[in-house]
Amino acid sequence: MATPLKRLASETATYGVSTILARVLNFLFVPIYTRMLTPGDYGIATDFLAYIAILQVLLTMGMETGSLRYANKSDKPREVFSTAFVFVGAIAVLFFALVASWSGDIARWMHYDDFRMCIIYVGGILAIDSITAILFARLRFEYHAAKFTVFKSVKIAAELGFNFLLFFGAPAYFAAHPDSWLLHFVSATPDFSYILFAIFLSCIVALVLFIPDLRTIKPRFDKTLWRQMTVYALPLMIAGLPGVANEFIDRILFRYFLPGDVVWQEQLGLFQAGVKIAVLMSLFIQMFRYAAEPHFFAGEKNKQAPMHLAVVMNHFTAFCMAIFLFVMFYIDAIGLLLGKDFRAGLDIVPVMLGAYVLLGMSFNISMWYKLSGKTHYAVYITTAGLLVTVAVNVLFMPAYGYHAAAWGHFFSYLVMVILSAWLGARHYPVPYNWLKLWAYISVALALFFLSGWIDIHALWGKWTVNAILLLAYVAFWLRCEKIKLHA
Repeated sequence: MATPLKRLASETATYGVSTILARVLNFLFVPIYTRMLTPGDYGIATDFLAYIAILQVLLTMGMETGSLRYANKSDKPREVFSTAFVFVGAIAVLFFALVASWSGDIARWMHYDDFRMCIIYVGGILAIDSITAILFARLRFEYHAAKFTVFKSVKIAAELGFNFLLFFGAPAYFAAHPDSWLLHFVSATPDFSYILFAIFLSCIVALVLFIPDLRTIKPRFDKTLWRQMTVYALPLMIAGLPGVANEFIDRILFRYFLPGDVVWQEQLGLFQAGVKIAVLMSLFIQMFRYAAEPHFFAGEKNKQAPMHLAVVMNHFTAFCMAIFLFVMFYIDAIGLLLGKDFRAGLDIVPVMLGAYVLLGMSFNISMWYKLSGKTHYAVYITTAGLLVTVAVNVLFMPAYGYHAAAWGHFFSYLVMVILSAWLGARHYPVPYNWLKLWAYISVALALFFLSGWIDIHALWGKWTVNAILLLAYVAFWLRCEKIKLHA
């Protein structure tokens, strides 16, 4: 068993490179977007991206996972991927054709009358991503982890490059060439269309990379196999929707639940800017997930596995709260990543950091249903979280704007933690030290409020005091876990 587990760990790390790279580069876009776009334009881009995230789950129809499962069961795996590719490809082409045909009507319905091309970009992004999802799944099945990572990384680099070309090169070019044919695709000055066009072009790059692979796919469609995969894959799609919707539904609700005298696009832009700063916490959680999942699965038969989960939770929570303190103690410097018109959104950063801490705790606790095989509970837990998100936003967004969206995430993830812990205690008991976990959170929050109470005008003095407080917290953590830094 050692060899398969080592292979799993190695490939998990390899696959993780592209995902982490995507998040890091996406974070690096923030200074560009928030300095060259208005909050309203950034809000519109966020609105489009929310629709893309949710519709991606629908268009792949769960076939990415379905093709992997049946390819492993079949003695003709190429026919499995061919069937999945033909089905998803047909849906994608039909979807794009409909979106392109009705782009003007969709733009008017969304009140983006002058940006019909952006609707086409969204349709293209969704269609191409759906097709390449099956191709990426085949790379995973064939254990081409390095090729998978290279292709993903090239796509990410292409998006970065196109962003730089558009934001830093296009305005000057259009000023010198006011009749350029490129103006049919983007505006003469930076706006949200630049972001969507860059993503669309990067999707085309990804598709071009797969041309040699496409030549090896024979367009065969096995109806019997398709029915079997559909029966297996559709529930996965349905199960995945609540989780994705819970992450992005609030962006869509801005349009409908803010008062008429409030520019919802600007509110959404400020909210997204604040979220991007809090993503520093999300980055750590994502890296932890890639390392932790294979680690936990490798030790699932060990009788000490539940105790190990509890110990990991202690360190995870303590480290997350250390990140919370670091970001909040130096928010004056970190906030400079945002353009000055976006810095009002920094007031939701502590709430979103707290929300991401809860999300990370929820991931740790959720290992009980992954290890016990009772994964259907994931649907109940994520659906409960989604309902809380919708309820908080619908009830409080009209009065509190983007702050309601931040608190919606917080309470949604809190409910998911409580529900998952309660169900886990019944089906897969783990001896979590809830008193210690609460102590880590409480002490960190106490130090955070103490820092705010200490009145020091000199920035260097404030940062020095905060460094002492942060070291005090780390010392508290090490003392609680009885960790010695010296022999």
